Amino acid sequence: QVQLVESGGGLVHPGGSLRLSCAASGSIFSIYAMAWYRQAPGKQRELVAHITSDGRTNYADSVKGRFTISRDNAKNTVYLQMNSLKPEDTAIYYCNGIGTPLWGQGTQVTVSS
Repeated sequence: QVQLVESGGGLVHPGGSLRLSCAASGSIFSIYAMAWYRQAPGKQRELVAHITSDGRTNYADSVKGRFTISRDNAKNTVYLQMNSLKPEDTAIYYCNGIGTPLWGQGTQVTVSS
């Protein structure tokens, strides 16, 4: 059974950077489009970015130009590079295999001075 495990969250000052990783425990990872979602306290989960199996990407307007999603199929891993972080980026970040019930456990990102 494929599992997703996120890592890389933490506390960062506004304007700082973090790189999130989502490692999949399965060789079929490469066929899935993958996505990063986030959920802030009291808010609905929202799509942040997604990447197709062949590397095409799309982003929420709120993170365009600041976040970059990428994947390394040889390592069964998808990444989210987050730059110029803002307090409103504070949330739990989850990765998901699009169209599947596969979700990671989430990693907390807190942006605060």
